[in-house]
Amino acid sequence: MTQNVSETEQFEVREPEMQRIPFVFNSPHSGRVYSSSFLKKSRLDHLSIRRSEDHFVDQLFHCVTDLGAPLLMAHFPRAFLDVNREPYELDPRMFDGPLPPHANISSMRVAGGLGTVPRLVAENMEIYRGRFPVSEALERIETIYKPYHACLRRLIARTHVQFGLAVLIDCHSMPGNIRLAGTGQRPDFIIGDRYGTSASADLSRTAVSLLEDLGFSVARNKPYAGGFITEHYGRPARGLHALQIEINRGLYVDETTLQKKRDFPMLADAIGMFLSGLAAHVESYAPSTSAAGTPLAAE
Repeated sequence: MTQNVSETEQFEVREPEMQRIPFVFNSPHSGRVYSSSFLKKSRLDHLSIRRSEDHFVDQLFHCVTDLGAPLLMAHFPRAFLDVNREPYELDPRMFDGPLPPHANISSMRVAGGLGTVPRLVAENMEIYRGRFPVSEALERIETIYKPYHACLRRLIARTHVQFGLAVLIDCHSMPGNIRLAGTGQRPDFIIGDRYGTSASADLSRTAVSLLEDLGFSVARNKPYAGGFITEHYGRPARGLHALQIEINRGLYVDETTLQKKRDFPMLADAIGMFLSGLAAHVESYAPSTSAAGTPLAAE
């Protein structure tokens, strides 16, 4: 396995020796490098500010390079910048100075404090001590957000050209207290395909079935159907499929101390078995059902 660290060192692509399967894996919220300048702006302690992380998800999916697929992973934390948003979902109340006219200031995510530059971490805790210059937010978008997505697009385009289709797996975790409305069920995994618009129904059903066969409880699309990345890159009619996978953090991490549980290696192994089965399924149908279309242009 080789490792390519970006010029900014804000994210990294872990590459297999040779890509053998038409998959790209992405872990945009598992970054845990908090700069001193960011922490000085925050009112939160060292544990509270980490509440929005997808804790260790990049490590749960470490096996993908052995399977023959690349893994893009953030080093910057979600509390600093959320690349699973539109590039300019910004809350004007956070900043000194006017936002650019193309900023989306009225989305539900901005209203909820979870824009591209978040105002809150989980449990509605305010991140910042006060306003800060809008130029700092725009710099994060220019120097991290845009290069991150350019890298992701290149990986998807390369995969699409090589195999005639590409499957993006967007890797996330969810709080352990999530319950399904009406049933009270606590799912171990949620598969999101934007209600059938970002991936083929066959792929989604297979993902659910494989996880259930491993003994996990699985939901589809509720309460997490997929964010900006799943919606933006999933174009199944062109052979570009995107699934979001949410893993219940209660399975593998103590959510108070943020320490891994003893079951962490077993969950990672189970995820490896699941992904091996999903890759085998895609390889079995790809020649007859993929729609190659026109690949995404690499930026």
